[in-house]
Amino acid sequence: MSLTDTTSPPTQREQTASRGQNMTGPKWKDVTPSTLQILTWQIGLLVGLLALWELAVSLGWIEVYIYGRPSGIFTKAVDLIGSGALLRDSALTAFEAVSGFIIGTVTGSVLGLALWLSPMGASVLRPYMIALNGLPKIALAPLVIIWFGIGLGSKIALATLITFIVAMIAAQQGAREVDSDLVKLMRSLGATRFKTWRTVIVPGAMPWIVSAFRLNVGFALIGAVVGEYIASNKGLGYMISYAGTLYDLNSVWLGIAALMVVALLMYAVIDWCEARFKQR
Repeated sequence: MSLTDTTSPPTQREQTASRGQNMTGPKWKDVTPSTLQILTWQIGLLVGLLALWELAVSLGWIEVYIYGRPSGIFTKAVDLIGSGALLRDSALTAFEAVSGFIIGTVTGSVLGLALWLSPMGASVLRPYMIALNGLPKIALAPLVIIWFGIGLGSKIALATLITFIVAMIAAQQGAREVDSDLVKLMRSLGATRFKTWRTVIVPGAMPWIVSAFRLNVGFALIGAVVGEYIASNKGLGYMISYAGTLYDLNSVWLGIAALMVVALLMYAVIDWCEARFKQR
């Protein structure tokens, strides 16, 4: 009998190891794109979409009176920037949104965190918080207009109302999600409830609060724009609403683009504040 005849077949473990060796190849590398690469792709995507849109209108694939066209939006932007109307309306809407954002988010976050100090108060207010959070805040717009009038105050109040409840619920939930072991440790060390709140709960809830800040950028703009829809003769909301009634789609798109710019600037400020907070 030859040597090859007495050789036993490979076991299952040996077969698996052999397959694993065959699959071994170059290691996968996690390549992080540079800021310039990301910016280039972002600009390229935007230019490509606008070019496709313009081409579709020029070839008659879509109707210009229904969708507008990028060249018309650019022309309208030049006219409104030259007259100062676009900058004036953008500044007004931004002021309304930022004012409501600051008032609503700050007061809501403080109250939500403070509820940790009073479990009884948190339990009493919880069903009301849930009800207000589920309520479409836009339904309150007519009441806000009646209470605060058709001026600047009603738009700020509506933005404040919408952002307040979101910030309060996020802050309270963030306080509840803080590691209970840390709370027990502070209690075993003899710390008071307020000191535990100040040194453990507030820092631990910050990720939730920052998330609420980001959400409230959009909600603050919604409050300001809806208020301008209902009762105003200036602002980006009024500009979009009025242009829509005239089927001036280029002005509508321009107003939407201006709102996007305002939102991006607000997000940039939040990112900057978050970065400074982490450095401390």
